[in-house]
Amino acid sequence: MRCLLVLISVFFSCNYFSQNDSIKVKKKHQWYASWGYTKCWYSKSTIEFKDLSGKYHPATDKYNYYDFKVHNVTASDRTDFDKIKDVINFTIPQFVARVGFKINEKWDVELNYDHAKYLVDDGQRTRVTGQIFGSAIDKDTTMGGQFLHFEHTDGANFLMANAVRKFNLMKRGSLFKLQWVLKPGIGLVYPRTDVTIFGERLNNNWHVAGWIVGVESGLRMEFLKHGFLELVGKGAYADYVKSLVLGKGNGSARHHFFATQVTFALGYKFHA
Repeated sequence: MRCLLVLISVFFSCNYFSQNDSIKVKKKHQWYASWGYTKCWYSKSTIEFKDLSGKYHPATDKYNYYDFKVHNVTASDRTDFDKIKDVINFTIPQFVARVGFKINEKWDVELNYDHAKYLVDDGQRTRVTGQIFGSAIDKDTTMGGQFLHFEHTDGANFLMANAVRKFNLMKRGSLFKLQWVLKPGIGLVYPRTDVTIFGERLNNNWHVAGWIVGVESGLRMEFLKHGFLELVGKGAYADYVKSLVLGKGNGSARHHFFATQVTFALGYKFHA
């Protein structure tokens, strides 16, 4: 009898936990994805170029040995918004893409990819100091042309993990909600650097070059249960510790700058 009672107890216990597990399996989590476009502005930066490898440089008929800085250069973005109308080229403009997970009514977490573009402005006069091919240099130089052109145009590429704090501003049933969102984040920069130096040009491979930290804030409008729009501003500090110049192991560039962005994105919420 005692064994029977034990078996019955075990049966009902197993059945209870099985039902709970079944309920847990049926419970789905809310995710979201969004896509949009962004406008960027950049602070001035000082860029250090270095190659002490001693490798032969065919364009100058010299051996690479340089370590110089271009000081306080200005840079611009390239939105390419005119390409949006062409469906095939929708990834050419400065786009943003995000995937997020809802933790609760106040918090989300998301992965954020910004395909920003960074171009040092050609034609500007800047101070160049250091040494090039063993000779000291300290003079004003015009950026662009055969001496030096520098850009991250297949992107500066900010890849970040964000915590998302949501503040409810207005709600109309389940069909409309207006929120203020605050998104601090940190991550990596993954540029493709296009550089011309001493007459030789190379559009490098994508490369993890450094790190970025920033915060984003603005409005999120949810509508019709699944859709939402975001209009946000972002401030970030990016440090490109080692951008490629003429291929891996053959020169590098280092610089850091502040970036500000305004972004508009369209998103969709779903359960999985």
